[in-house]
Amino acid sequence: MNDKKPKNVFIEGPISSEFIGNSIAKHQSKTTIGAHNIFLGQVRADLIDEKTVKAIDYTAYEEMALAKFDEIRENTFAKYDLTCMHIYHSLGLVQVGEICLFVFVSAPRRKVVFEALEYIVEEIKVHVPVFGKEIFEDETHQWKVNT
Repeated sequence: MNDKKPKNVFIEGPISSEFIGNSIAKHQSKTTIGAHNIFLGQVRADLIDEKTVKAIDYTAYEEMALAKFDEIRENTFAKYDLTCMHIYHSLGLVQVGEICLFVFVSAPRRKVVFEALEYIVEEIKVHVPVFGKEIFEDETHQWKVNT
């Protein structure tokens, strides 16, 4: 039985460009890597029913979400020849223009990073219980519907 605790992928608030840059820089010493690919999910100023989104407040069923992130990670490593994979998701308030999801994959060859990254992001959107409450400029709010 596997009693390993899933890695905590949650970051309180937005994911900073410094955090992203440092994550990338840490991989320069890994000389078997030939390709990296990153996905950055950014909060949009969507117009919904004539109201503009100004932020999203993210919440999650954390234990279940961490287990799902771990499952996605394990399935991805089984399916693709990756060297490294990192997933980070915001919790709490993230303003329009800020980063809420950071997925970073590395491999010896470029083709696999494109395929793996798309797989990971789609799996997250479908299976991970993270929820966003859209906050509008007039301070009203509604739960976000993933599309």
